[in-house]
Amino acid sequence: MTTETKQPAWRKILSAYQKPDLTHSIFEILLTITPLALLWAGAFWASVSGMIWLAVLLCLPASVFLVRMFLIQHDCGHHAFFKSPTINNWVGRCVGILTLTPYDVWRRTHAIHHAASGNLDRRGLGAIDTLTVEEYQELSSLQKFGYRAYRHPITLFIIGPVYMFFLEHRIPSGIMKEGWRPWVSAIGTNIAVAAIAWLLVSNFGWAPLLAVFVPSVFFAAVLGVWLFYVQHQFEDVLWFRNNKWNHTEGALLGSSHYDLPQPLSWLTGYIGIHHVHHAASKIPFYKLPKVLKDHPDLKDLNRLTLWQSFKCVPLALWDEQNERMISFRQFRKQFA
Repeated sequence: MTTETKQPAWRKILSAYQKPDLTHSIFEILLTITPLALLWAGAFWASVSGMIWLAVLLCLPASVFLVRMFLIQHDCGHHAFFKSPTINNWVGRCVGILTLTPYDVWRRTHAIHHAASGNLDRRGLGAIDTLTVEEYQELSSLQKFGYRAYRHPITLFIIGPVYMFFLEHRIPSGIMKEGWRPWVSAIGTNIAVAAIAWLLVSNFGWAPLLAVFVPSVFFAAVLGVWLFYVQHQFEDVLWFRNNKWNHTEGALLGSSHYDLPQPLSWLTGYIGIHHVHHAASKIPFYKLPKVLKDHPDLKDLNRLTLWQSFKCVPLALWDEQNERMISFRQFRKQFA
């Protein structure tokens, strides 16, 4: 793939898939919110009946559909789910109450992530912090300990999701200085969530809130962060310095194709076809499989199976010289 020929070619090819279908979009919402509502209703009944174990158990499948609701919010954030920007924004804001994610704040930070994906000189907001081998070598002992602690699986996949969705999203983190609009989004979402929580607690006690909503969001947050992690933290990922970076190559080579088996692929809104999504973010998620069907050369690009994805967990440093992600153990063997 060369910058001169492939970037404009892929842009033209993928632009043909960027038109949302209203009926299909509404159908996807119904297919997602209906089982979520039924599972929550069952968990709610179990919680008020004193069967807390059953309520929490039902939260596991509910969390998967909550992730799917987040991915609808995600597509709305790209103005990919409906033709109308207004409808995209208001659907996204409403879903953001369920996902504890202030839509307008997230949309802005996620746009920054997309604008710099695969660019080694523009790492930061909206992404998992990743250091190069050289940058890690320059850290003090205390700083190295801090980075190792940050990259530990417990931090990334347990502490991190809890912090992000229950605490960090309560303020317009990262864009506090961008005027009043981010604050309206964050505070407005907080008020809506607080109102729902108050109605639940005042009418039914704490059980529905603590045994249904909180576990659902927690499990969904863990799954969501895991998906995001393997989409950009895999051995063969490529990062480019600013003078060699372009959007399409940064997208296609800096993101994975997480090839999940069905029905997991459908349940996760086909977000595993992440390299295509980054190359053309206005493609509705339900059209991503057709892109791979029509262009099979994209199917094997950065492909990760479910089993292979677990091997991505130890990866922590970008080896710029050899163009691959490595673990701390590999670092010690090669560079210590």
